[in-house]
Amino acid sequence: MNDHILEMRSITKTFPGVKALSDVTIQVERGEVHAICGENGAGKSTLMKVLSGVYPHGDYEGQIILEGEEVTFGSIRDSEKAGVVIIHQELALSPYLSIAENIFLGNERKSGLLIDWNATNVQAAELLRRVGLRENPATKIMDIGVGKQQLVEIAKAMSKDVKLLILDEPTAALNDEDSAHLLDLIRGLRDQGVTCIIISHKLNEIRAIANHVTVIRDGQVIETLDLQSGEVSEDRIIKGMVGRELTNRYPERESHIGAEVLRIENWTVHHPQQHDRVVVDHANVVVRAGEVVGIAGLMGAGRTELAMSVFGHSYGSNISGQLYLDGNPIEAKSTGAAIRHGIAYATEDRKKYGLNLIEDIKRNISLAGLPKLAPNGWVDGNRETVVANDYRRSMRIKAPSVAVKTGTLSGGNQQKVVLSKWMFTEPEVLILDEPTRGIDVGAKFEIYGIINQLVDAGKAVIVISSELPELLGICDRIYTLAEGRITGDFPVADATPETLIRYMTLEKD
Repeated sequence: MNDHILEMRSITKTFPGVKALSDVTIQVERGEVHAICGENGAGKSTLMKVLSGVYPHGDYEGQIILEGEEVTFGSIRDSEKAGVVIIHQELALSPYLSIAENIFLGNERKSGLLIDWNATNVQAAELLRRVGLRENPATKIMDIGVGKQQLVEIAKAMSKDVKLLILDEPTAALNDEDSAHLLDLIRGLRDQGVTCIIISHKLNEIRAIANHVTVIRDGQVIETLDLQSGEVSEDRIIKGMVGRELTNRYPERESHIGAEVLRIENWTVHHPQQHDRVVVDHANVVVRAGEVVGIAGLMGAGRTELAMSVFGHSYGSNISGQLYLDGNPIEAKSTGAAIRHGIAYATEDRKKYGLNLIEDIKRNISLAGLPKLAPNGWVDGNRETVVANDYRRSMRIKAPSVAVKTGTLSGGNQQKVVLSKWMFTEPEVLILDEPTRGIDVGAKFEIYGIINQLVDAGKAVIVISSELPELLGICDRIYTLAEGRITGDFPVADATPETLIRYMTLEKD
């Protein structure tokens, strides 16, 4: 007989205008890694928020059975007392506090009424050792990378005597090395008896680490698959997620490459605070009409710094070099000037820089192109609504209306709002920085189709991605970037993962 640490029975959760979960039942065995897959908006994160008390008892229908007993969590604090800890995709760490302070925030180590800082730092150091970090517990969170911050979150969870650890897209923002380290840590936690639930769109990671995977589609459980046999393929999981065979991950496109649109020449950028530090070093990039150009590089290679500095000097200091549009030199020293010249940049961090999450879909879509809606100085509200609805339909944004707050959308739908915003400006050059990070295979396919539509219309597209198969699947040419320098320029027919990695790791002479 299976030993189930968790059963969620007939969970139904409704928001105004939409049923997010409908009669969901799931069982998780003690000491396993259980994956949950589904398209963006399928209800995965909603289900975990029900489990962890973010949506309290009484706010949903159904039962949660933990270790054989029904539980009714009224808050996250209640679920944590029971040993259920959730780590959200957006890490909940204070950048200005130390690692130790973050680990025990709300769970302070005290001596009488005062915090015992010696005990705090000693216990923090032990927890850091368990997750494989050697950082000084007094180090501020802002001074460590995202991969290490993810490990601090796990150390924080372990400080609460975790029995069931929920990880929502834990590797979405990590490079391959950090992802591999995190997966090894999850395996170690499983071996120590900690049950883990992991939400992820990276199917290769799920197959590598999970014992079972539950597929959710449109708020309902489709199936639970046993991955231990090794017979469940990624394509089999995808079929459950999207409801059909997805025989090709990348839509086919006929290339019709035309004349040069954008040329970046001898582009050099210095760090915004450390003015003597070069982050982009005499880069030269050319993009033509109807062409998708990829930029491949390791974390810290200067990919985002290059893109943001080209987009109106929105990053960096002491920027030098020249931009040419259709062969003519241009000055684009502000984001407004870049937009007027037909350059758009969709940021890798859509929540922080790409969207106003407390505003509705309509305002987010119109924001970058407001002058088009205000020929007389006043925004035409009716026209704004029409435009937003057109994009909601054409981009298949899952929302009942354009009045919905953007922060309530899934990651994939938020990304479609970002793309809609920039497409409304009718750019000649669209720079997409990690456009499919944290979204599912079905939404990725749709975004690839949008990219194809843009280049078919004669636009030039630059795609920055950490996923080499993605670049090889959608690009015409790929530049490699290492330590701020362009190290290679490959037609996609001549590019292989091995070649790209070799040029991505070239060191300065």
